[in-house]
Amino acid sequence: VVLGTQWGDEGKGKIVDLLSKDVDAVVRFQGGHNAGHTLVAEGNKTVLHLVPSGILNEGAQCLIGNGVVVSLEALKTETEALEALGIDVRSRLGISPACPIIMPYHELLDHAREKAKGKKAIGTTGRGIGPAYEDKVSRRGIRFSDLFNHDLLSEKLEEALDYHNFVLDKYFGGEGLSFDLVLDDALQLGACFTGLMMDVSGELHRLRTQGKRILYEGAQGTLLDIDHGTYPFVTSSNTTIGAVCTGAGVGPDAIDYVLGITKAYTTRVGHGPFPTELFDDVGAGIAERGAEFGATTGRARRCGWLDAVALRRAAHTNGVTGFCVTKLDVLDGLDEIKVGIAYRLGGEVLDIPPQNPEAWDDLEVEYESFPGWQETTRGVTNYDDLPDNAKTYLAAMEALCGAPLHMISTGPDRKEIIFIYSGVSFTVEFFVQGNPVCFF
Repeated sequence: VVLGTQWGDEGKGKIVDLLSKDVDAVVRFQGGHNAGHTLVAEGNKTVLHLVPSGILNEGAQCLIGNGVVVSLEALKTETEALEALGIDVRSRLGISPACPIIMPYHELLDHAREKAKGKKAIGTTGRGIGPAYEDKVSRRGIRFSDLFNHDLLSEKLEEALDYHNFVLDKYFGGEGLSFDLVLDDALQLGACFTGLMMDVSGELHRLRTQGKRILYEGAQGTLLDIDHGTYPFVTSSNTTIGAVCTGAGVGPDAIDYVLGITKAYTTRVGHGPFPTELFDDVGAGIAERGAEFGATTGRARRCGWLDAVALRRAAHTNGVTGFCVTKLDVLDGLDEIKVGIAYRLGGEVLDIPPQNPEAWDDLEVEYESFPGWQETTRGVTNYDDLPDNAKTYLAAMEALCGAPLHMISTGPDRKEIIFIYSGVSFTVEFFVQGNPVCFF
């Protein structure tokens, strides 16, 4: 399992793309097209939102589990763009029949709510993700399988649209949508994906019984989890380890290794608490060098020092086996690098974040400083070739964050990577009950 351990945007796409060459299937299990994964191979950039990041590797089957909310329009656009690049998508893509579908009224509701909240807006992407999950929980959602049953789709859509048009009109003062237009649009888009419906849970069980290797790809990050994140400034799904089981239909015994992805610093998009955020030239420099703009929305990301306190919570919550540090090269050239090592709250020292959201506003951060390095780390692929101060910083990260470092990314290309263990480069297969589960 590959998971984000901050507020998302950690660089998971590159790592999934890299590791997928050694697996038989890559699975998305939560979120929607509000998450963007940027892949760079041989200098060519590809941004994915719904299709699993293993699509660039011909041997990997790509599955979208029931925990993902699917925008048909976004999936169609993405599929066609990949096919235009000569990538065979349809023969390798499977979509769970239980995937909730994002409908046009979901996006209208998303925008209407954010506008109504004004300064208290959450800062959503406006893609209809939250309203789609709400319909799922309230049992009035449209599912992927419904698209291929005209009568059932008509019946369910009539009920859902009657409710949502009432809310849009009477509560938000907007205009509702035409039943016939929404129905025709859904049927036409559904027809684009004929033959792609798959019992993802059953397929994963079959693959496991055959000894196949499966990679589960998370979206967003731990601190955006609807239960464990900085509520209410979170996404609408569970981004943590439990969502693998519920969003793909597998048991806990399906998980052998959890790779937590973290930047060498911290970023966040949208509103919400950010204890180590920088508001000076250092933060602006990190943002510029790191090209910190959202892959989905293009919004500028807020930047700050590494938050080891939050990472410890992520390590505990997800049972992280090992961390992968990304964007180390962005810190090149800094004279001093700081790490948030503890919080203070009303005189009490905290080594993990509080769970009550109101407390985040009153946190004070205790920092530890480390000397920076002037040498470049960009493209380094051997641990021994890193600057000494970079090694010191990485060792501190390992000690502070609650799990060992197993990978270091030194640039956006899949080749710009270091595999390490305890500061020593290595090549090894991890085995669980005699089966290879992770290749470094």
